[in-house]
Amino acid sequence: MRFAHSGIETSNNDLSYVTVDKEMKLKRNQKVAYAVLAALSASAGTVYAADSSIGIDEIIVTAQRRNESIQDVPITIQAISGDALRQLGVVSFSDLLRYTPNVTYSGNGPGTGNIFMRGLSSGGSGNQSQSTTAPFPNVALYLDDQSMQFPARNNDVYMVDMERVEVLEGPQGTLFGGGSEAGAIRYITNKPKLGVTEGTVNAAYGVTAGGDPNNLVNMTLNLPINDKFALRGSFFSDHRGGYITNVPGTISVPAVTSGDSPPQRPGSSEYVNNSNPQHNFNPVTTTGFRLSGLYQINDDWSVLLQQNYQNFEADGVFYEMPINPAGQTLAPNQVVSFTPNFSKDKYESTALTINGKIGDLKAVYAGSYMVRHIEAQQDYSNYMTSKHGSYYACSGVGSGYAYFQSPKDTSCYSPVGSWNDQVANTHQSHEFRLTTPDDRRIRGTIGAYWESFEIKDNMNFNYMPIPQCTPANYAAMLAGGADCVEAVGPIAGYYATDPSLRVNTQTAFGEDVRRGYKQTAFFTSWDVDLIPKVLTATYGIRHYSYTEYEEGSEYYSATSSILNVPNGTPYGGTFANPLGVDAETCPGGTAATAGQCPGAAYGFGINLHKKESGNRSRANLSWHVTPDVLAYYTWSQGFRPGGFNRTKTNLDGSVVSLKGVAKYEGVKQFYKPAGYISDNLVNNEIGIKSEFLDHRVQLNVSAYKMDWSNVQLPLFDPVHLGNTTFDINGPTYQVKGVEVQLVARVTQALTVQGSSSWNSSSQTNAPCLKGNIPGTHFFGECITSIDIGGVPTPYTNPYGVLGTAPAFSPPLQFNLRARYDFSIGEYNAFWSIGGNHVGSMRTEPASFPDGNGPGQNPPTTTLLKYELPAYTTYDGSIGIAKDNWTAEVVGSNLSNSHSPTNISSAAFIKTVYPVRPRVLMLQVGYKF
Repeated sequence: MRFAHSGIETSNNDLSYVTVDKEMKLKRNQKVAYAVLAALSASAGTVYAADSSIGIDEIIVTAQRRNESIQDVPITIQAISGDALRQLGVVSFSDLLRYTPNVTYSGNGPGTGNIFMRGLSSGGSGNQSQSTTAPFPNVALYLDDQSMQFPARNNDVYMVDMERVEVLEGPQGTLFGGGSEAGAIRYITNKPKLGVTEGTVNAAYGVTAGGDPNNLVNMTLNLPINDKFALRGSFFSDHRGGYITNVPGTISVPAVTSGDSPPQRPGSSEYVNNSNPQHNFNPVTTTGFRLSGLYQINDDWSVLLQQNYQNFEADGVFYEMPINPAGQTLAPNQVVSFTPNFSKDKYESTALTINGKIGDLKAVYAGSYMVRHIEAQQDYSNYMTSKHGSYYACSGVGSGYAYFQSPKDTSCYSPVGSWNDQVANTHQSHEFRLTTPDDRRIRGTIGAYWESFEIKDNMNFNYMPIPQCTPANYAAMLAGGADCVEAVGPIAGYYATDPSLRVNTQTAFGEDVRRGYKQTAFFTSWDVDLIPKVLTATYGIRHYSYTEYEEGSEYYSATSSILNVPNGTPYGGTFANPLGVDAETCPGGTAATAGQCPGAAYGFGINLHKKESGNRSRANLSWHVTPDVLAYYTWSQGFRPGGFNRTKTNLDGSVVSLKGVAKYEGVKQFYKPAGYISDNLVNNEIGIKSEFLDHRVQLNVSAYKMDWSNVQLPLFDPVHLGNTTFDINGPTYQVKGVEVQLVARVTQALTVQGSSSWNSSSQTNAPCLKGNIPGTHFFGECITSIDIGGVPTPYTNPYGVLGTAPAFSPPLQFNLRARYDFSIGEYNAFWSIGGNHVGSMRTEPASFPDGNGPGQNPPTTTLLKYELPAYTTYDGSIGIAKDNWTAEVVGSNLSNSHSPTNISSAAFIKTVYPVRPRVLMLQVGYKF
């Protein structure tokens, strides 16, 4: 990127945010330092720095694992400097989205969603069970060389003391591996400086329109210990006030309706469960630090050690409910929630980087180890008002839980429940690479990579209101009291975190699963100057090998065999079992002993393993038409590793059975697959990067065509395909797009810049969900009809509709900003104004059920399709500086737009995630 000139004075002339090779002719002068503080106008595109003329100087990025001018890298790159991030008020990923066209997000609140690039999305979903069931992301996220990738919860790194952020578009599979199928986002931190004592302190206070105040403070200190060793530390605390209000409301067990199968309840009962409303109950607090030490061993070798800690907590919810559970219209930014809601996310990471030389070769070792803990809880009461969820609300005659020995009168309970997810994640990686000198006509990089990624997920859906059969409750039941249910828990021998029963938790369904992979990879990339300084060819290849696994239990209470059974009774036991007990039906497929199955309650064990390997390549042709104009062609491949669905297995990993679904004429048509394979992306891209008018204007244009095949598609369709989520390999999409980045230095004081993307995306094949159960007459045929309540019902193909765009794929995105610098006496001042536009898009593939269609109140699935209208937001700032002090007012969403960024049925009620209301912040900074 480059920076527009600000005229703001600073006492430090270091270009601390770039790494400059001796070969690079960058000017370390005071006017460049002025430009570093001028980054308020920086947006997607290149980073700008002004020299003594009206032109602009180059800066360096490391997108290809070596130091290069951003204008020489033959891919589309967006970048924002650390000073731009600070002055624009960008500290979280949701803030960053305002300045990065071609990047979208299926956000369910801070730190909870999937990142998409160039419209390569298979849809969004809720956060429940995502650590177990979601495919891995197709956009890689890095903090320096540490991977921060995670299914549906990419680590929301707090952006303080950053050198820059790089957004690399298109497949980066050669240098960055399997997670970078659609692209990569790299957070590059400032490193310790030798021989320099410096620091910054920033504090801000602000208001949220209709919400609570905001405040933040951060400080950075660089401290040289001697001429070979330096320490750098950054500390931060950020509090964002809430703006969503939880208002009083009611929820009830729905009455039985004609045609229900099985019969549900004889009537309904209403409960006032939300009598304690909370105003602005969704604040977000982030605290943490980053410590790093640099030891310069000699002229050739250095060691960098970095320790990161971040603790993030978001309370409440970040959506509004247009209609509450009782069918009443709510005001904007209002919900009716019946249980506590929160998301706690803490990580610690240690990274070691060693730089050196072996002869003429540059050597780099980068290793990291991260431990991350997540605990989240969300209200799930509305699930119990759906046809499937209401099964759990009552026991007795005519209910889902009918006591099969001596039926009792029906008892219905308050339909209030939640889900609670506790996640432990460890991620270790090691990379070693060698690079030839940059001035050679043939130059390249060769490297090796190893990583181990593991998730332990203890996910419990706590919506079983029928009392558990504790000793006291069981005795009361035998004396003629209310029914009780046996506590559920992991199958014996199959667990990842907690083998015990979920006693006194209201757990009706859950999973205790360990999943992950180990990867080994070797990669290389070589440049050949066909015509020195004019025409260069590049080829790179990566060989990868994954060992993937998923182990643990799925357990559930959706069977009458757990009714009025003491907690801890082996499944089958001495109690009547309507399913029968034999080697086929015991959990895990083990044989019954003395009429009993091992383990408690009902569920099955999971022990799945597989290997996957292959090669992915990239080729470029770069032509410097003139020293200021680069034309390029890039062909690149990307991939995303596969995974597993929750499938019943033996301890040795052999599959016991695949769950059959989609009955027609009483016969099951489809087995949920045991797993899914990698999907793949091929990108063809041409581009021009240019500067003209004496370096006063920069114009970068790229055009691309991408084919995305075997797309990993999550499905959750309880009406047709059973009441658990699974993933399949689905359709192929083609994306054709153009991206433009423009910066114009109109005068020495005024800079205008903007960027835009246009995508035309369509599904290019029309597969169908085929019967896959051998021996049935549906085998190999498209499933077109499914029994619903015994009635044949047409089935809509979930794989998508030919010619339609993927989810979260807006056809148009752009932003435009202007900045003006001027003087007021002894003060340097500036103002900036900008706008960001996001086009309309869908939240799910076109074939998914319409959330606004008939029969979807309450929803029948968490994956309903909604249309998101186009919207535009505006931001701006004004500030002054003198000596080492700066003061500015930064405003985001100045028009106070209330447009939805996501609409979801994940909570089994329609929820709308609006743009955060207008925020005005007064920020004061001191630099020494």
